[in-house]
Amino acid sequence: MPRRKRVTRRKKAIPRSTGLDAKETLAPVSAKSKEAAAGVEANGGSVLGSYRDPFGGHDLILAVLPIERVEPTPYQRDASDTHVKRLMNAIEKIGSFLDPIVAIPHGDGYWTPNGNHRLQAMRKLGAKSITAILVPEPAVAFKILALNTEKAHNLREKSLEVIRMYRALAGDGAGKERDFAFEFEEPAYLTLGLCYETKPKFSGGAYQPVLRRIEDFLDLPLSKALPERTRRALLLLDLDEVIAGVVTKLREKGFQSAYLKAFVVARVDPTRFSKAAEFDFNQVLGKMTASARRFNVDKIRPEDLARSGGAPETEE
Repeated sequence: MPRRKRVTRRKKAIPRSTGLDAKETLAPVSAKSKEAAAGVEANGGSVLGSYRDPFGGHDLILAVLPIERVEPTPYQRDASDTHVKRLMNAIEKIGSFLDPIVAIPHGDGYWTPNGNHRLQAMRKLGAKSITAILVPEPAVAFKILALNTEKAHNLREKSLEVIRMYRALAGDGAGKERDFAFEFEEPAYLTLGLCYETKPKFSGGAYQPVLRRIEDFLDLPLSKALPERTRRALLLLDLDEVIAGVVTKLREKGFQSAYLKAFVVARVDPTRFSKAAEFDFNQVLGKMTASARRFNVDKIRPEDLARSGGAPETEE
């Protein structure tokens, strides 16, 4: 059963106690890095230097890559036109590209798990090449949620990224779902991602609070956990249909608020005031669906809605 997450406080780091000194970053690089550097030259790029990361001591390469050989990883969100235009204006105004993308070797080219907006901006500006910090280990592509800090994700973007990555890992025969807790970040994103794939305008923000309490990473291989995730998503979509019907009735009675769906979800959520540490997903969704079907809109007063809070019905 899902367990409530414990909040642990980070210990304060002792100054100058972690990583490498500046001189130590110049140590000889590994055979893997030398192979990646040779690949850059073979692909028409230029290696500007190799070094060891000052925090973890991992080998990194600073390179300039032919821009046509760089693509975003297939797991991440689509680029925002607004953000790309903002970056284009900034690059043109400064007259320099000062923020290298992160890249990994892939086939005869490169993937960028962190830098797609910068890549698209440089392409639209007609650039021939792009500066990159090249990570020799391709597995870093699956750390996308931790790496991609270029533009804040909304819930829909993050959930879709996670489920795309999930499918790729499952297809590669990777480990158990629980093994990828860092990459997936929250189990709720997996169920929500499947919901967004089926229903792009799904109001995930209304359900995220309860999902955070009742979801946990499954101790199953990804290929076997995916059908269970799909089943959970279908249960949530069925609940959403019932909730949507209640929202329609409330609007017909004159209630007009962006928080109507979140309000109804909160009213039928059996975990809302519970102090239990564990919940069963099926039981909670079953109780919520039954409560939503019995929901009496005639008992709702304007002051009830005024006291409520939560995510708007559509946050995308």
